[in-house]
Amino acid sequence: MDKKINYSANCLAYMGDAVFEQCVRKMLLDQGNRPADALHNEARQYVSAKAQAAMYHYVESHLNTEEQSVMRRGRNLHTYSKAKNAGTSAYRHATGLETLFGYLFLNEQHERLTQIFELCKSCIRGDI
Repeated sequence: MDKKINYSANCLAYMGDAVFEQCVRKMLLDQGNRPADALHNEARQYVSAKAQAAMYHYVESHLNTEEQSVMRRGRNLHTYSKAKNAGTSAYRHATGLETLFGYLFLNEQHERLTQIFELCKSCIRGDI
């Protein structure tokens, strides 16, 4: 954690949304070729606010204090947008998780980002 880049929680969440989506897409493509609609349908189980909120709660205990703080900043971010199929609490927790992904990516902590994504995958697969 040599390099520290300071962005607002909103900017971190914006980047984290894209980073998380890219992680999910790469994971699905690594499983083999499939039609795009099948990939999209499977990706939805990972990128939904409800799923990301569950991941937030699971990974929280595996984070150091700085990472927990970043995730809380994202969770407490007041936005005017709403999730299409989730309540406010799930949406806020999903934003917290995305904030963490943005933070790790922008601070070039790619190994840690991968570790946390592995935890997220195990949460959805039910390995926990």
